[in-house]
Amino acid sequence: MDVNAAVAAAAAIAGVLTGVIAMLAFRWSEREQKRPTRTSLHTDAVLPPGVDTVLSVLRSSAVVLDEADAVVKASSAAYALGLVRGGKLAVEPMLQMARDTRRDGEIRQVELDLPRRGTGRGDALAVSARVAPLGSRLVLLLVEDLTEARRIEAVRRDFVANVSHELKTPVGALSLLSEAVMDASDDPEAVQRFAGRMQIEATRLTSLVQELIDLSRVQNDDPLEDAEPVRVDELVAEAIDRCRHQAGTKQITMAAGGTADLHVWGNRGQLAAALGNLVENAVNYSPARTRVGIAARRVNAPGGEHIEIAVTDQGIGISDRDKERIFERFYRVDPARSRATGGTGLGLAIVKHVAASHGGEVTVWSAENQGSTFTLRLPEAGVARDRAHQQSAREERAPGAGLDEEAGRSTPTSPDSSAYETLPAPEVLP
Repeated sequence: MDVNAAVAAAAAIAGVLTGVIAMLAFRWSEREQKRPTRTSLHTDAVLPPGVDTVLSVLRSSAVVLDEADAVVKASSAAYALGLVRGGKLAVEPMLQMARDTRRDGEIRQVELDLPRRGTGRGDALAVSARVAPLGSRLVLLLVEDLTEARRIEAVRRDFVANVSHELKTPVGALSLLSEAVMDASDDPEAVQRFAGRMQIEATRLTSLVQELIDLSRVQNDDPLEDAEPVRVDELVAEAIDRCRHQAGTKQITMAAGGTADLHVWGNRGQLAAALGNLVENAVNYSPARTRVGIAARRVNAPGGEHIEIAVTDQGIGISDRDKERIFERFYRVDPARSRATGGTGLGLAIVKHVAASHGGEVTVWSAENQGSTFTLRLPEAGVARDRAHQQSAREERAPGAGLDEEAGRSTPTSPDSSAYETLPAPEVLP
């Protein structure tokens, strides 16, 4: 009996110990599950209340780092800029700023030039980085992309420098010529010669100022406010009349052809100026006794039918290097010829802005010593008008009205194809 009692007591004690050990193991397991892991530390739960909402509405790229330099929160813009990779801040100067701020609590700001990821371009990404402490453990990094702002500032700086140079040339010439007239007051022939030169420089200065005004107008005004259907053949006729004298002086033949009775929708004055600039350039850069052709046609495009107006010359042509820059302000393929013809270097820039503001584009084909073809592509009147009316209706519609934008969209009607007369195209370069 004593032996059996001892065995029973030992078994009871073993059972109690097993139960205690199992309970302790269960409690330890629960505590381990509730303990924050390294991964759970890097979630939105560790952010102070409201910070996540604020970061989501910021325009800047935002990155929040913990005491181990791990990324707790990062905006999509931060990933797009390549600031965060693999859960880590990938820019060493910014990482060092974050460590310094975490150590002393001071706010730091610096501008950096970062290489672009995944592109073969050599230009850098300009950013402004600002680091500040966020609570006792976290650091907030805000990064602003300054690339576009720097590009615009560079364009503005170059534009001011170019304008100053272009204005200085005729103004300086007028000053020198006026002194020459005063010194040659007793020589009528010299006075007449210098006065003629003064007229040429005054005309060049007037043209430059007028084209600056035109460029400013096409950049700032909305051409569709006073839009109307414009006949393409009338625009072509105006462009030819504008250049008839220069073409006659050089014995250049101008020929118009293509499809008749085409219409575009836009500002008549701007469209006439754009096409006139293309024809004037073709005449100015063509040798004597050559041809300049202007042809219009209708083409199908994804956004609807467009009108193409092509201006072809047999001039000096444009190199591949120059074709990338000819639409820049004040850029000239042949500066000497531009000086001789009074060119300002703003004509093609005006054409580019007019085309873009009317929902179109301008392209160029050219080969050196073979001529050039500039093509102005614009939406046809019906397509462009319907698009403008839909945009106006969307702007006037109250937010949340719940109207279907497609419900009021009408299909533009086009006249019968037999009404379009096909004219023989001019014999110019293909």
